[in-house]
Amino acid sequence: MKLLIAIFLACATTLALADASDPDPWAFKLSSSYYASSQQLAATDVNLRAKRESETFWLGHYQRGSEFEQTRVGYEHAIEFANVQIVPSLQLASKGFIGGSLNAQVGNDSVYGIVGLGRTNLKDYYNLNFDPNDAVTFGMGTKRIPGADFSIFTVQDNRLGTGQTVIHALWRQNFDRQRRLTVDVSHKRGRPDETAPSVAGNAVSVTLDERDVFVRLAREQKANFLASDQTRLSFGLRF
Repeated sequence: MKLLIAIFLACATTLALADASDPDPWAFKLSSSYYASSQQLAATDVNLRAKRESETFWLGHYQRGSEFEQTRVGYEHAIEFANVQIVPSLQLASKGFIGGSLNAQVGNDSVYGIVGLGRTNLKDYYNLNFDPNDAVTFGMGTKRIPGADFSIFTVQDNRLGTGQTVIHALWRQNFDRQRRLTVDVSHKRGRPDETAPSVAGNAVSVTLDERDVFVRLAREQKANFLASDQTRLSFGLRF
């Protein structure tokens, strides 16, 4: 944990030393989340993200009573050329976890394809994405609807034999430059591990962005393919 915090502080120091006259300064987002589960202790998560142009850093800490806690740091870099955007990312977390992904969006605003691959070292990790991490992603989307971005994609385990599959339908609607609504509806099926019984469930997440503040409410059945149903409430501030 101390090493992870030291890595983030080193990154933050680098950002702070950046030229103050830079026309594209770093933008920060601080978010706090509360997770209420039907068969687990309540949990909290605090996350700080720093973004500029194509680079994003983050530092987060998850705590579930005295049962489990984990600190994480991560970095991603978007690479764009022609009609392709490629986003590699790396995340380190306490308890020895290492994970990475490579995602791509291919096409234009009319129609685009979505592909991705994720891998971890299988160490203990509380998955805050709620999709399988050792997985492939594929789907498609469009921005032809005025002010909107709509996509349908699937995240599917392709390593651990769990059959975990999550299908998402994601709608982002920009009402103006300072207000946006995001709705993510998903369906899952699969096993928590190779020998466990299969489960199935649905989820919905609604996010409202208003100027520099956002709030998100989500309800998910069988979160992380476990027995618990979960309600999540998040607040955030951009600065």
